[in-house]
Amino acid sequence: MQPIGKKSIKFVQLKGNHREIGRQMGEACEGEVRHSIETARSLVEALSTELKIDWEMATIQAQKYSPYIREYYPQYLDELSGIAEGSQCSFADILTLNALEGIVMDRLHLGKCTSLAINQRMARKRNVLVAHNEDWFPDDEDDVYMIKAEVEDEPPFLAMNYGGLLPNIGFNKAGIAQCCDTVYPKEKRIGIPRAVVGRAVLGAKTIGEAIQRAISPHRAAGYNHLVAHESGELYNVEVSARNFAILYGEKGYLAHANHYLSAKMQSIEEEPEDLVGSHVRYNRALRMIKEKEDHDIASLQEIQRDHVNFPYSICCHATHLANPYEREKTICALVMDLNEKVIYLAWGNPCQNLYYPFCLE
Repeated sequence: MQPIGKKSIKFVQLKGNHREIGRQMGEACEGEVRHSIETARSLVEALSTELKIDWEMATIQAQKYSPYIREYYPQYLDELSGIAEGSQCSFADILTLNALEGIVMDRLHLGKCTSLAINQRMARKRNVLVAHNEDWFPDDEDDVYMIKAEVEDEPPFLAMNYGGLLPNIGFNKAGIAQCCDTVYPKEKRIGIPRAVVGRAVLGAKTIGEAIQRAISPHRAAGYNHLVAHESGELYNVEVSARNFAILYGEKGYLAHANHYLSAKMQSIEEEPEDLVGSHVRYNRALRMIKEKEDHDIASLQEIQRDHVNFPYSICCHATHLANPYEREKTICALVMDLNEKVIYLAWGNPCQNLYYPFCLE
């Protein structure tokens, strides 16, 4: 393990209606928003021959998603507009950034995130803990920040975010937490982008509403949504454009990576042979969870630092590869305590950096 570093993390507080919180986020994080657009544009341009698309074409494609957002979640279209206004970026660029997974990323099999959760049965203090390693391009690591938002028609929430994306990994005052893991179904279509669906889940008031939003009609594709409630209810909601499976944490714990767990969803998984590393991370996380019966914040952080199968480990360090889209790393790691309403976040690889607490209340 390398020496522990101390990276300060930007903490942004937002309050108002959806357009206002988007504008406030864009203003406070203008540099991060602009940089994330530059990173995405550079990636698309570098792979334009392989993808057969450039940034201008991607922005045109993104416009096809807009009517579905307007029909089902106009409040989050307002947030996207606010982010564009506040950061003085074009709305087309912000929309493209939030629809980019559906436009180009599915073809690249990106995403090596790992999520896990335990409830009172497995926790030393009988609280509900949820953990997530966010693995993405190293260029976006500097764009990570924390958000505390009070939205007029939703429960206040605390979330990790980066760049100009809509926030979706965190928890709200209703006790609903969400982690998102990219999955790769054969079923895809023009519809509500996954980033918007994830934002909708974070705005849910009940566990049932959270699951219902994860399977929103006319969704473009899907994540695995690890959804937890402060009561100890734990779910993996595996989603594609037209199918889904709901897996319940009946044994008091859950884990997920980037492959489907349910037989139903495995039958529509695209190129599962490319996802061996995901199986290794999932099995490793599951084993480490089951080896203890009294987990706490520190023990989940230890799982997040694990280097089995390095560099494609739970704590990912795959930055040395030739292809730009294969250069991934853990850009942040977080553990959520749903009963104490706290997120502990490490910026960058958790094996190298300290966790800092952020409180909703």
